[in-house]
Amino acid sequence: MKLEDFDYNLPEELIAQTPLEKRDESRLLVLNRQTGEITHDIFKNLKRYLVPGDLLVVNKTRVIPARLYGVREQGGEVEILLLKRLSLTEWEVLVKPGRRARVGTRLIFAPGVLEGEIVAQTEVGRIIKFSFQGIFEEILNQLGQTPLPPYIKEKLKDPERYQTIYAKEPGSAAAPTAGLHFTWELISELNNYGVEFTEVLLHVGLGTFKPVKTENIFEHKMHEEYYEIENEAAEKINKAKREGRRVIAVGTTVVRVLESVADRGQVAPAKGYTDLFIYPGFNFQIIDGLITNFHLPKSTLLMLVSAFAGREKVLNAYETAVSLRYRFFSFGDAMLII
Repeated sequence: MKLEDFDYNLPEELIAQTPLEKRDESRLLVLNRQTGEITHDIFKNLKRYLVPGDLLVVNKTRVIPARLYGVREQGGEVEILLLKRLSLTEWEVLVKPGRRARVGTRLIFAPGVLEGEIVAQTEVGRIIKFSFQGIFEEILNQLGQTPLPPYIKEKLKDPERYQTIYAKEPGSAAAPTAGLHFTWELISELNNYGVEFTEVLLHVGLGTFKPVKTENIFEHKMHEEYYEIENEAAEKINKAKREGRRVIAVGTTVVRVLESVADRGQVAPAKGYTDLFIYPGFNFQIIDGLITNFHLPKSTLLMLVSAFAGREKVLNAYETAVSLRYRFFSFGDAMLII
C-alpha cells in the first residue's frame, strides 16, 4: 500500500485559520460507510443521525502551552515543542533548529527560572533535563505558548478555542480536534435524547501528527502516546457492546485508545503507551461510528479513517467536501461516519 494512495488535492484557502464564532455551527458531512451515501448538515443537528442508546466516547486530554522559546547558552535562538514527560524534570521534545541541538547544549528560557540541558537524542527528537525554581506547570503556563499546527498562520485570540469544552487532564501537544465542535448545550440536548457519553484519555503527541515519509506505508513507525481508560468507561463501553448499541468515537485519538485495548470485542481498564498504526485492512472490534475532522493528505489520520470507511468512499467524500468549500483541518468542519 503506497503513500500516494492517500493523497488528494486541497486548495490552500480551504485550510481553516480561525475557529468559528460558535463551535457547533461548523458544517457536518455525514458518510454512510456501507453505501457511501453523503449527507450535508450543521454540527448542532448531530442528533438527527444518532439514536437513543448510542454511546459517544470523548478524549478528556487538555493541551498544555507546549511551545517554549529560549536561547542556547552559546548564543542563538531556539524553539522547543514538549512531546512527552519522562520524569519530574525530563521531557522528550522537538528542537528547532535541530541541527544545533547537540547533547550537552544548555538552553535558557528564563534565566534562573527555567533552563535545561539536552541529555540524549531519540529517534524523533531530544531529551531535555530541566532545572527550574517553583512548580513546572505554573512556569509553563507563564512562559509557554499554545502549540498551533504549522498550517495555521493566524494568531489565536482565545487559547481556550483550541481546547475541547470537556478538557481536563493536561498533557497534549495538540488538541483532539473532533471534540472542538461540541458545546455544553449540544451535549445536554443529546443526553436528554438518550445519547450517553463517557471519556478516555490520550495525550496527543508526535504519534498523531508525525508525517509519513516512507513510500510504503507499512514501513512507517508510529510514535508512542500515553493513554488511560478507567473502570467506569470500560464498563459503559462493554455494556453498550453487549446490548448491541453503537459505540461512536469522537476523534481518531479515541479510536486508537479503544482499539489498542480491545480483546474479543470488549475493553478493560488500562493505562500505558500505544503506537497502534491503523490503516486499511485493520479489524475494528469496538467502534461503530466516528466523528472526525478532515485530515491532511498522506497522513496516518486519513489512513485510519480510510480503514474504517473504505479508502475510495473517504476520498470521494473529501473530493465532495473540497468542491463544496468545506473548511479543513484543526479549526475546520466535521465528518460523521456511521
